[in-house]
Parts: sequence; structure tokens; C-alpha cells
Amino acid sequence: MARAPPVTPLYNHRPISFPPNQLLSRINAKTKTPYKISAVHVTAMPSQQHHHEAQAQAHPTLEIIGGAMESVLPALNSTLTRFPYNPFPLIGWNCHVETVYAAYFRSLPDVKLRRECIRTKDNGSIALDWVSGDHRHLPPDSPLLILLPGLAGGSENTYVRHMLVRARSKGWRVVVFNNRGCGNSPVTTPQLFSASFTGDMREVVAHVATSYPKANLYAVGWSMGPTFLFESHTCPLSGAVSLCNPFNLVNSGEDFRYGFYDKALASSLRKIFKKHALLFEDMGGEFNIQLAANAKYVRYFDDALTRVSFGFKSVDDYYSNSNSSDSVKHVGIPLLCIQAANDPVAPARGIPREDIKENPNCLLIVTPKGGHLGWVAGDEAPCGAPWTDPVVMDYLQHLERVAGLASHSNSVDAQQSTEGLHSVEV
Repeated sequence: MARAPPVTPLYNHRPISFPPNQLLSRINAKTKTPYKISAVHVTAMPSQQHHHEAQAQAHPTLEIIGGAMESVLPALNSTLTRFPYNPFPLIGWNCHVETVYAAYFRSLPDVKLRRECIRTKDNGSIALDWVSGDHRHLPPDSPLLILLPGLAGGSENTYVRHMLVRARSKGWRVVVFNNRGCGNSPVTTPQLFSASFTGDMREVVAHVATSYPKANLYAVGWSMGPTFLFESHTCPLSGAVSLCNPFNLVNSGEDFRYGFYDKALASSLRKIFKKHALLFEDMGGEFNIQLAANAKYVRYFDDALTRVSFGFKSVDDYYSNSNSSDSVKHVGIPLLCIQAANDPVAPARGIPREDIKENPNCLLIVTPKGGHLGWVAGDEAPCGAPWTDPVVMDYLQHLERVAGLASHSNSVDAQQSTEGLHSVEV
């Protein structure tokens, strides 16, 4: 792959905090839109209320809402116009056909990966897959993207690989976070993963930030993967994207329970468990190892193993207390959520639309079709990258440009302050 061109030194990996209004003229010059700078995000002036209607008319097939519409959507307008959502004939018109087709027939890009295993505080193991050679070829301040596969997924998933290749082609450093036991990662303690546990991801972000202190950190998560992205103001990322998120596990369970997707996911969980079953031998308490090893449905597996491992009283208690929808109002970083209206696993009725509208950091795009992790549409359909990939990448690059402007302005402010001190007469 071509080496990325040199980039302007970036701001730290912490959530973006804009400098005083010296940055205003720079942003106005880039966007030709009157913005007002706030402490956390860029908001449009009240005189731009009509833009909501104009932007909605520009993309009539998409539902686009969110508190960040005025600050972010202008940067995505070109992409959404160039790549309208047109479902691929036959495949893209049925959510089940699309979901299954994408899972089994989407191409798998050939990428050479380098694995790094890190030890967690509880003596567990996490596997990080980096693009081989990037630590030698990319500048230390290249923006860094962490990919979070769905539950039981890993770096071998096609949707993960396509996103990895696209980000890498733009000069980004990319790493895939494989949950314990996923992506053939090691398991060294009798604990796997859950929809609510974010401790491992926090350790991964801390490790990556220490390894590349000059880089801005971003994340993209699929399905149950982006739980960490909704961790209120404690999320130390400069921006993130959530795709096909089952915001409400109770609703999600009602829709796919005891069906094809339920059985398929349960099969994946059983395979991971059986590879490491010896670690769970002689587990006391409420663990039901026999049921976990033979669970035909996800609910049975979660009741036998997951909810016990993470201290929930029942499987229903686990589901009702693991909803990312409860945290949307507290999201403190730029966050793009993309959902499909016909998702059979993450139903659209679970999307917390009102909280997304009220949060100035959030933007939601809902496509009319797409299934679950399908989105068989766009220039690369039916076997190439999902329709979402160019939208996601343009969003992340927009955030990185804003971060670069903020970093440059901070440097200018610091230099001017220093020069001012030298000129003081005593």
C-alpha cells in the first residue's frame, strides 16, 4: 500500500476541546457556514434552522437526525449525494436475504496482520491485530482507528476487513480489538465477554494511547461491539461510529429469539466456549457448564454463563441493564450512529431518537434497507464493501481535520503567549 503523506502534528487523543474563537475564521473559510465555537462541539447559529429541511430533502431516502446535524452533516453531504442508498436488486430488498448474503458471500480482503497479546488486570488476555509493517512505515502521529467487531466476531470478519482496508488507504493506523476467545485469541481465565462489560476495552485504549501518544484515537464498532463508545464523558476518544447497534437488548431479544440468527450466534458462542471449556471445570455457584456447552439459543448461554460471570441476578436483569440506549444522553464525544430500518437483530424501534436529537455530539443516519451488518448497496455491491464504509470514513476524516485545526490554533496561541512574555518590560 502507498505510504501516507506527512500530516500536520495532531492534537492529543483526548476528546476534542476547541480553542477560543481564533479558530472561527478557519472553520468558516473551510465550510462557508457561520459557526459558533463551544467547549465541546461546533454548533450552527439559529439562523440556519432552515438547513434541517434542505438537508433532509437532499437525501430523501435516509432518516437523518441528531443534535450534531448542523455541525457535521455539511461535511457528509457530498458523500451522501455521491453514494445514495440504492439497495442491490433482489438481494438488497429483503432483510434476511441481505443479512445472510453479506455474512457468507461478502469478499474477504487479504491483509497481513501482526498480533499483539496484552495481559489485563484480572490476568486475562486480549488480542490486538495490527496491520503488519505499519509501525515502521506510518508516522507516529497518524490518526489511529480501533475496530470493535460484533459479539463473538473478530479480525476475520469481512465487514471488519473492508473497513480496515479503507482506513489504511487513507493513511490511518488501524488495530482490531478481539474479545477474549474471539478471532482465535487466547483465554487465560474463566471469563469471556458480555454486552455490558467495558473493562477490557478501557485497558486497550489506555495501552494504544500509551503506544502512540501523538495520535488522535477513534473507534468504529458493529452490533454489540460499540458498548464502550457510550461510556458517558469517560470515553477517551476523539470520535466514534456505531453501526447496527441493538440499543435495547430486550427489544432485540424479542425480535430474533429462537430464530435463525439466535441459533447462529449461539453456535458461535458454543464454539468459543468449547475451545476453553477446561478453564470452566468445577465452577461453583450458579454456573451451568453443561447448559453453556450445549446451548441452542443465546438466552440459554447467557443464563448459564454470561450473567453469572458478570454478577447479574438473572438473564433478564443482564439484558435490561446492558442497554446502550440508556447512555446516549451522556455521550460526550462526536458519535455517528448508522442503523437500518429493517434490521432483524437490532430493531429500529429501539433507537433512542429523542436522546440523539438532544445530544449535540450525536448524529443518526437510518437507511431504509440494510438488514443486520448487510448494507448491500453502493459501488462495490454485491460482494464488496458495505455502503456505510465511505460515509464512515468521511465522517472520521472530518473529525480529524477539525482536530488538526484545533491543534494548529493551540500551537499558535501558545507561541503568541510565549512571545508576549518575552516582550514584557520589568
